[in-house]
Amino acid sequence: MSTLPRTPEGAAGNRRGALTGHPGGTGMGRRDDITWHRRLVQWFLLLALWPLGTAAATQAHIAHDASYLPLAPQTTYLHDAGGAATVEDARRLQAEGRFAPLPDGDASFGFQTGAFWFRVSVVNENPREQRWLLVQQYALSDRIDIYAHYPDGRTIHHAGGDTFPFEQRSIRYRHPNFWLDLPTDQPVDLLVRVQSQSSMQVPLFLYTPAAFAELSRDGQLGIGIYYGILLALFFYNLVLWLVLRDGSYFWYLFHITAFGLVLFTLNGLGFEYFWPHSTWLADKSVPLSVCLAQIGMQQFSRTFLDLNSRWRLGDRVSKAIIAFFVLLGIAATQLPYHVATPIASAAVFPSIVWIAVITLVVVRSGYRPAKVFLLAWAMFLLGTGIFVALAFGLLPKRFITEYGVQIGSALEMLLLSVALGYRYAALRNENERIVRDAKNSLEEQVVSRTAELRQTMSELETAHHRLRESSRLDGLTDLYNRTHFREAFEHLLLQSRNSQRPISLLMIDLDHFKRINDTYGHLVGDDCLRCTSNTLAETLRPHGALLARFGGEEFIAALPGMGLGEASVVAEELRQALRAQPCRSGALEIAVSASIGVHCVDLEARDSLESALQVADQALYTAKAEGRDCVRTL
Repeated sequence: MSTLPRTPEGAAGNRRGALTGHPGGTGMGRRDDITWHRRLVQWFLLLALWPLGTAAATQAHIAHDASYLPLAPQTTYLHDAGGAATVEDARRLQAEGRFAPLPDGDASFGFQTGAFWFRVSVVNENPREQRWLLVQQYALSDRIDIYAHYPDGRTIHHAGGDTFPFEQRSIRYRHPNFWLDLPTDQPVDLLVRVQSQSSMQVPLFLYTPAAFAELSRDGQLGIGIYYGILLALFFYNLVLWLVLRDGSYFWYLFHITAFGLVLFTLNGLGFEYFWPHSTWLADKSVPLSVCLAQIGMQQFSRTFLDLNSRWRLGDRVSKAIIAFFVLLGIAATQLPYHVATPIASAAVFPSIVWIAVITLVVVRSGYRPAKVFLLAWAMFLLGTGIFVALAFGLLPKRFITEYGVQIGSALEMLLLSVALGYRYAALRNENERIVRDAKNSLEEQVVSRTAELRQTMSELETAHHRLRESSRLDGLTDLYNRTHFREAFEHLLLQSRNSQRPISLLMIDLDHFKRINDTYGHLVGDDCLRCTSNTLAETLRPHGALLARFGGEEFIAALPGMGLGEASVVAEELRQALRAQPCRSGALEIAVSASIGVHCVDLEARDSLESALQVADQALYTAKAEGRDCVRTL
């Protein structure tokens, strides 16, 4: 850290570059003819003009109770295609209005030459937090320079990225990060220069220490789960390979190891744990690991699908692809990152498409394990397609685009492990069939077919049970749905008639719920429905109620063993619980009330569910007609 503006690498001496970001970029000509006193005058003019440009821009305000802040909405940027602009040049161009807002608020530009400048003015309105951590949530940026300019004239400089040793980071974390002092109610102007041969992705966030601790904890948990799955699959299939000595298992292990290394590198964990002192490995690990992963994928596909005997032409093409990635991996040790990585990244997608093609051909030939293999590859193809599109700036940086390759690869590797087992079982069954045919034993064939039928029936029964269970629940609230309520209520009604114990219905409708959707949006409305369902379940569960979402903002509950009076008391308790517990959605707190209609089923009159629902619904409309937020009976 320094207190004077520093010129980024490559900005000294004769400099030529192109600055873009606003329509009509300008060139950077020679500066050798500028004398020292002219430079001094320009420096003071820039210091005088910079606050004026700052005041005109939108400021990022940290609320008094905020613990984190995404900077993209208030950030402007400038593309310095030559990479030669100094901080003084950037300040002058910002004062001239040459910085442009981020397109759609997204700081993803794909593979670009030169450097990018980002500027944002931050006002900290949180009096309890003056020390904040600026996190660049992309692990592969080569060099990041932060210039923090304070109202008293100080400029603090920080530098980081994967060209610096890992221990120089403010906090030991996989993404570059920098401590910033943000005094209360004072605007601090941030100029961020990023130059990288990797994909230009610059998602900037500010965190308090506590918020960052929570972020890193949750992030490490998710990553730990992913790599835990990979390790479990690795050791499980390692044991199978040691026992069976099947080449498919070996290449599966090679594939899972190489691809795990790819993601370990992309997540920034390789630089954190494997090579924190080697900037060369940090630079070469991505294209090398990508090439190794593709070699493993292609070879595993060849052996699993037995491509040499099933489609010789396709086998030759797969061998050619393997040779290409071997040569590219060797060349990547010498080629610059910005050449090797885009080539490797672009080659990944057609490589996986080719695997899908050969799998389709083998599926059409009748090889059943290839169907599971194809499903696995479809998951991986989707995740990898999202990753490549993000790397080239075709998709914005969101959760699903950033972690799509992890999700897709986890599903792919799980399914591939299943496919290996299925393949082994298929080969074993084939050998058994050959033995049975050789012995001409009809009895053994019958036993085998019976076993297969039992297995199929068991799988069908399990699948049917799972499907039935999933069909009972409402996807948004996790309460029972209307269909299940009808089935379960008929059973409760029969029990009540046999035991002559009363049963009552509560018809519950949230008041003015459409206003919540119209005011805050449907996502907030969904949060309110989930919050309300939790309150309903917590209040009614002690009474042994059958609770379901009836549709929209309507809920229904059956109270076995309760007459009209007791059910009305429970309904009033429920109404008060809803009033006392506002729904939370992000920083919003939304008060929710409900109108409740109560009806005790007439067991003597042989009321049906439909007639009971009709009476309960009439009681509900009476409650709404009488002012809402009340309990009514007929």
